[in-house]
Amino acid sequence: MDYAFEYIIQNQGLATEENYPYQATDGTCDQQRASNIVAQISSYEDVPSNNEEALLQAVANHPVSVAIEGSSPDFKSYSSGVFTGECGTNLDHAVTIIGYGMTDDGTKYWLIKNSWGTTWGESGYMRIQRDTGALEGVCGIAMNPSYPVA
Repeated sequence: MDYAFEYIIQNQGLATEENYPYQATDGTCDQQRASNIVAQISSYEDVPSNNEEALLQAVANHPVSVAIEGSSPDFKSYSSGVFTGECGTNLDHAVTIIGYGMTDDGTKYWLIKNSWGTTWGESGYMRIQRDTGALEGVCGIAMNPSYPVA
């Protein structure tokens, strides 16, 4: 996440997805479209690594960007419920934690927003188990959290 935040700061902001949609192709950026800046940040903060309590405190105040291992078959095929499937800590995907909660049976979870569209997960979101006792969290969710500062 830090590299992305550094880019946004150095670029003096970002264009909207509507104005300059992502295309999964190699090539040259359209500088005119990329320079239509609508969102800026001045800095970012790292949340202490491997500390779900610190992560919880940060998420209570704003969304937090995290790296996770999103390449596991269980993660890719998630459709609903609290995710407790198999995944490791080879951080290869970015998501945003937007909240947290607890099911009726007492299972604690993070609510994350993914970028894979509304056909994945629960309309593009996932509930992933939290407070499992693993310092790094499920799929490494607590290893590298950070958030932008306006």
